[in-house]
This record gives sequence, structure tokens and C-alpha cells, in this order.
Amino acid sequence: MDRYAVFGNPIGHSKSPLIHRCFAEQTAQQMSYDAILAPVDGFADSWQAFVASGGRGANVTVPFKEVAFALASRLSDRAKQAGAVNTLYIDNKGQLCGDNTDGLGLVADLQRLGVKLEQTQLLLLGAGGASRGVVGPLLAAGVGQIHIANRTADKAQVIAGLFDCRVTASGFTDIPHQPWSLVINATSSGLTQQRPDISASHLKYCELAYDMLYGKEPTAFLSWCQQQGVERCADGIGMLVAQAAESFAIWRGVKPELEPVLEKLTALVKT
Repeated sequence: MDRYAVFGNPIGHSKSPLIHRCFAEQTAQQMSYDAILAPVDGFADSWQAFVASGGRGANVTVPFKEVAFALASRLSDRAKQAGAVNTLYIDNKGQLCGDNTDGLGLVADLQRLGVKLEQTQLLLLGAGGASRGVVGPLLAAGVGQIHIANRTADKAQVIAGLFDCRVTASGFTDIPHQPWSLVINATSSGLTQQRPDISASHLKYCELAYDMLYGKEPTAFLSWCQQQGVERCADGIGMLVAQAAESFAIWRGVKPELEPVLEKLTALVKT
């Protein structure tokens, strides 16, 4: 039986084993999927031990995405753009390949929510790996403009510099006053019940506020957006399932249905 896993530290909270077991059952794939706690400085050794025991592929989460990027012999264009890998697999030549499905997952979830991405003006908050990994797929989906805003403008400008003139950047206090119809929080502020320090004026035309984090209750960012009158808000639980489906398709050559698994995971997390 082919083995798959998710590597992280910490990893006990991961919903990936549940998601991929549901996908395997749904598509009649004979495979196992486990969560592996790798030492902070020992990802490469953990991966090699996994492969030696029959491992064929893995998801990679914090703090190993950049280490996985360096470890892979062959990288997809998405992974190169992101500078990080969240999906590893061994191809038929025995090469270790790295991909990044985070951006595809975000685009798929926004489309599921009925968001029209073509020519959308999008405000992206945060300039960490989460932001860098989604800009390319958002542009490929037809987004007209992406403005990356971050507490420190320099980090946002570095990411914007990797793309064309459709991507601009600033600090939180210098966001252009434009009709941002989609505002996405890619910061980790929700982990501490904080929100990015931006003016409420940037939400005036917002049709959907989206936070990549998810939990039982709305994040501080989404609660604030609701208070400011934004009609539609969504967290990242759909993105989690959608990016997992992209990884699964890379490994197994079949794309699972998202809705049944998303319903199951939402019931587990939200109740």
C-alpha cells in the first residue's frame, strides 16, 4: 500500500489525515496517510526514513515548506513562484518533485464561493509565505490588480517585484484608496486574536472578506469586517480542503469531490 503523510512541527492539530482518508475512500484509492512530527532541524532525515518505509508523497506544513523547496530535485513553476513547497512526490524516474497547491486551493475556494475573479481589484494583507504562494495563481485566474499591504512595506515590495505591474505593494498606512472588491487576510494575526491594522475605508467596496485562517469562531479580522458592514465573509477551511484535493490529484491522478469532505470537516470544526 502506498504511503503518504503530512510533515510539520507541531502537527497534532492537522486535519490533513482526515481529509485525505476521506478522499481515498471516495475515489477507491488504496493508500494510507499519516501525520508525522519531524524535528525542527531534522526534516530531511525524517523524509528519507519515510521514503525508505514506502512513502510516495507528502504534504509539508510549517516550518518545513522552505526546507522541502531546497530538498526537491525538480520544482513546478508554482513552487518556484512561491519559494516554498507544500507537496512532495517521487516521479517515475525516482526524482523528488516539489509543488505548491496553496494558490490553486485559494482560487478554487473563491470560485466555489461564487467570486468573479476576472479583472477583480484585490487587496492582499500580509507579505509572508502565504501571500507569495497565492499571487501567481490569482493572476492566472484573471485577477486584474493585486495590492500587497504589510506592516513593513519592504517585505511586500519584494514579493511584488517578482511579478508584473498588476502587483503593487505598500505598508498598511499607505494602501491606495481604490474600490477593493476582494480583501484577503494572509497574515497570522488571527492566531493571537488580532487583525491587520488597516483603515476601515478600504472595505467600502468589499464584496467578500476572506481570511486564510479558520477556526470554530470567526477570526478577529472577519469579525471586524462584519462590524464594518461587509456582507460576505469566509475563512480558509475551504482553501484547506481544495489545496489538499490538488495534492491528492498530483499523487493519484484523480480529482476528488470537495463538497462532501468540506461538509464533514466544517461540521467537525464548527460544532
